[in-house]
Amino acid sequence: MPGGLVALALGGFGIGLTEFLIAGLLPQVASSFAVSEAAAGRLISGYALSVAVGAIVLTAATARLPRKQVLVGLVALFVVGNLLSAVAPDYRVMLLGRIVAALCHGSFFGIGSLVARGLVAPERKSRAVAVMFAGLTLANVLGVPFGALVGERWGWRAAFWAVTGIGVLALAGIVALVPGREGEPRSLKTAPESPAGLRAQLREFRSWQVWLTLTATALGYGGMFGAFSYIAYTYTEVGGFSSAQVAWLLMVYGVGLVVGNLLGGRAADHDRDRALILALLGLTVTLTVFGLLATNATASVVLTFLMGVFGFAGVPGMITRVTDYAHGAALAASANVSASNLGNALGAWLGGLAITAGLGYTAPLYVGSGIVLASVVVMAVAAHLARKPLDGPDAVRSPPDCRSERPGR
Repeated sequence: MPGGLVALALGGFGIGLTEFLIAGLLPQVASSFAVSEAAAGRLISGYALSVAVGAIVLTAATARLPRKQVLVGLVALFVVGNLLSAVAPDYRVMLLGRIVAALCHGSFFGIGSLVARGLVAPERKSRAVAVMFAGLTLANVLGVPFGALVGERWGWRAAFWAVTGIGVLALAGIVALVPGREGEPRSLKTAPESPAGLRAQLREFRSWQVWLTLTATALGYGGMFGAFSYIAYTYTEVGGFSSAQVAWLLMVYGVGLVVGNLLGGRAADHDRDRALILALLGLTVTLTVFGLLATNATASVVLTFLMGVFGFAGVPGMITRVTDYAHGAALAASANVSASNLGNALGAWLGGLAITAGLGYTAPLYVGSGIVLASVVVMAVAAHLARKPLDGPDAVRSPPDCRSERPGR
């Protein structure tokens, strides 16, 4: 495993921690700044909004800069944001720190995925992306309990100091271990170069395959998080679990994310479109069966794990797919992150509407299943068009041969 991949995974772990740990610290933060629970909750929603915006804006603004240089700047921004949160004298500075830290999130994973695939042979590109995202999935498992544990022992500020330290280590690792383009062996130059300039990158969005992949990403994520957003209510109100048991069930879900990410990366390197369709179909079936068996404790544990596995199995393949069809445009990689966040918002909104309509706490599972099924249809259409390219100006382009230094069109 190239050392650069480890540095990228550490950066992903730090970014994931700062996203998730706040959930276990909200009561302490609200008490410290004497704000309401709703105001404290904006430290989460404000972060999510900044991720969606920053992914596009920062990637577009840095379109002409070398990728390693951009990654270093993004992680530095992450360190500054968490440092602001750690020393925040009031709520407004705390919120500012959260927003600053979030701005790097989407661009880091978008540009970092291109760098990760460039560190390995072409046939291992999805697995390389999976290794990078392993940091994020581990943070999903450890983030909330880490924040709660550190916050209880040393106060909520200590948790942000710890994340700041992780950011500094990741920054040093990227500087030392991620090679610059000019310093890479030719055999490692497997990631397509981004088209130079913002206008050139925007032209890559003329490909139908780019839009189909982004749509499938949004719907796949939207369905999973539409169900996951209300899963605590499903556990306690339908499954009969106690509030204390919910935390353990969420860790089971997180372990599923880690497993799905690694298995999905390997499967995507073998047959990407087939792996993506099977992952989405598996998630559709899992959510549907979960809704039917939510009253069974054993089934709930197993299905929670499978929801994590199938829910994240498509992530490495979706990222490599969109960047292949966009000929390495970093903006497309970051747009994939934004699409997932927009899908999260859509799924959570539709799941909430189902509960408000009195359909019960299993309704978000069925709503999520329906959304993911739509993603299956979109992905099946994309795979069919990839096998049978169209003629004319709307032709679906085959992905470039990433063994070449600069992919052709």
